[in-house]
Amino acid sequence: MKVNKRSIAAFGAIAAVSALTLVGCAAGGDSGSGDDSESAGEITVWVDADRATVLEDAAKDFTADTGVKVKLVQKEFGEIRDQFVQQVPTGKGPDVAVGAHDWLGTLVTNGVVAPVELGDAASDYEKVAIDAWSYEGKIYGVPYAIENIGLLRNTDLAPEAPTSYDDMIAKGRAAGTEYAFLVGLDPEAADPYHLYPFQTSFGAPVFGTNADGSYNPDDLQIGNEGGQAFASWLASQGATGTGVFNSNISGDLARENFVAGKSPFYLTGPWNVPAAQDAGLNLAVDPIPSAGGQTAQPFAGVQGFFLSSESKNKLAATEFLVNYIGSEEVQTALYEVGGRTPALTAAYDAAVAGDPITAGFGAVGADAVPMPSIPEMGSVWQYWGVTETAIINGTGGDPVELWNKMASDIQTAIQ
Repeated sequence: MKVNKRSIAAFGAIAAVSALTLVGCAAGGDSGSGDDSESAGEITVWVDADRATVLEDAAKDFTADTGVKVKLVQKEFGEIRDQFVQQVPTGKGPDVAVGAHDWLGTLVTNGVVAPVELGDAASDYEKVAIDAWSYEGKIYGVPYAIENIGLLRNTDLAPEAPTSYDDMIAKGRAAGTEYAFLVGLDPEAADPYHLYPFQTSFGAPVFGTNADGSYNPDDLQIGNEGGQAFASWLASQGATGTGVFNSNISGDLARENFVAGKSPFYLTGPWNVPAAQDAGLNLAVDPIPSAGGQTAQPFAGVQGFFLSSESKNKLAATEFLVNYIGSEEVQTALYEVGGRTPALTAAYDAAVAGDPITAGFGAVGADAVPMPSIPEMGSVWQYWGVTETAIINGTGGDPVELWNKMASDIQTAIQ
């Protein structure tokens, strides 16, 4: 990996720190490994298996350049947040860990993460990525991947992109397939994540935002007039209406039916593209069509690496984060193994130029909004999906009344 100019400028400082102050364990090791020995000049990084190979190369370059060793500990991605929260206060957690931006509310309120000093380098990333890793005005991670859903289209069945939701359904029916449109749902909790762009097209975000773009937990917007209109529309597309939304079609069934050519349109993310490509489908990724007249904005999820508040080697860990994980080479390599749109603009531009599928998801992501990472979002998830299921299935009464009760329950839970 090439060492960029910022790395070269910082090299002297890191070398000095390595010699003088980087002594002791890097906030401990993997408590499950049985290795709690202290190592001078070492940082510990928790990483999942999919990204471990890329970081091995980056770690070797970092050690060669700075003399600071990097200990990589593989973890299951879904277990990292809770283990990090548990171990960092005891001194047994890592210096750096991989994770998702919507963990921030939990990590910050538990005091286990430290801000990352990106400085001018913040402007090198896609704005949505930096916004996602910001909390109360501070940046807490180095993002590497942006993921969002888009409309996956079988171009043999639908040669042209739809201009609206109604146009999509019309094109889907004209294709003569079993399903006009597919989206995976859950029989008990629908899928607010996948349905959110339709909701935002009615002007009904979950929360309002502050002047700096951060979410305001005191401004719950989900129950506004747009939300009520969305609830009525959702019912019209469910069991008592068109039947387009079917809570019995799970994510797996939606993927299987699309791959089998049973629908021209599939609302999904890049993670389901390989199955369709392996089936030989000709694909395009289109903007999510609006149902309510406004722009359909999906959630953006941004993955990145963050810094322990208890790291004994913060300077070295920050150098590894900003100038190695944040390098174009590493960001590109992470994209190649994960298929997620790079967060670093230089790597992003190269990726979208070379892959129309990545470009399609990237274009949709330009209108995406970060999934709220504030703790109050937990109260939203608690009621959101089950209410959508009741509306889709036509159970529980009037859809607007159900939606209003949901908004009231969320507000009470937040308070």
